[in-house]
Amino acid sequence: MQVPTMAELTAKGESLDILFWVGCAGSFDQRAQRITVAFATILDKVGIRYAILGKEETCTGDPVRRAGNEFLFQMMAYQNIQLLNNYGIKKIVTTCPHCFNVFRNEYPALGGQYEVIHHTLLLQQLLDEGRIRLKEGGPFKGKRITYHDSCYLGRANHIYEAPRKVLEALDAELVEMRRCRSKGLCCGAGGAQMFKEEEKGLTRVNFERSEEALSTGAGVIAAACPFCNTMLTDGVKHEEKEETVKVLDVAELIAASIA
Repeated sequence: MQVPTMAELTAKGESLDILFWVGCAGSFDQRAQRITVAFATILDKVGIRYAILGKEETCTGDPVRRAGNEFLFQMMAYQNIQLLNNYGIKKIVTTCPHCFNVFRNEYPALGGQYEVIHHTLLLQQLLDEGRIRLKEGGPFKGKRITYHDSCYLGRANHIYEAPRKVLEALDAELVEMRRCRSKGLCCGAGGAQMFKEEEKGLTRVNFERSEEALSTGAGVIAAACPFCNTMLTDGVKHEEKEETVKVLDVAELIAASIA
C-alpha cells in the first residue's frame, strides 16, 4: 500500500484531513496489522487525505501509566505531543480505544489538544454521508453478529451506538450478549493486563467473555479494539470454535463489504 507519512507530506508542502495513529498493536501484531490494512483501504476508497507518522510514531504511554509508571508515561506523552504539535496536527483517528482514550482524556492536561476520533465514529459518519457504499447482498447479509463493547470505548467514553450502527448497515442480524453496553464484561486485556500473566482464579476473563459471545449463536464476533480481538480470538480457540466463529474488527467487516 502507498501510505504517506507526515514527513513526506510536509516535505512536499501538502496538507491532510486527518492523522491515522496506527498504535503499537496495529503496527507490530500480525493479527492487528490486518485491521490497520482494512481501515487504510477504506480511507483510500473514500478519498480521505491522511498520513501516518511511520517510524516517528511511538507508544502513547497508556500501558505504562496503567501499570503505574507515571514518570515514563509523562516522558513518552511529552515526546509525542512535541512531535504532533511540530507537525501542526489537529485531528487524529485511531483504531485502538486505548490510544483514543489517552489522547482524548489525558493528553490535554499535558498540552496535547487534538480532535480525536475512534475509527467506528468515522465509519458511521462516512456511512451517514453516503461516502461509504456497501455491496448489495454483501458477505454478511443475514449473518448473525454479536458486538463486544471495549471498556475504553464504552464505559470510559460512552460510545455504544456508532459501532452498532455501522454493523446494522451490513444488513446482518445484530444480537446482544447478556452483558453489553455499560454492563459489558471486560475482555481481560485492559489496564496493562495484556502484557502480564493474570492472577489465579476460577477461569480466565477472556474465556468467560468468549463463552457469552458464543452463547448468542453468532457466526461473527465483532470488536473495535485490537486487544479485545486478541483476547476473544484466544477464547474462541479455547472452545475449539475457530472454524465456525470469526472474530473481526468493525473495519474489517466494512472493508469486506464496501462496493
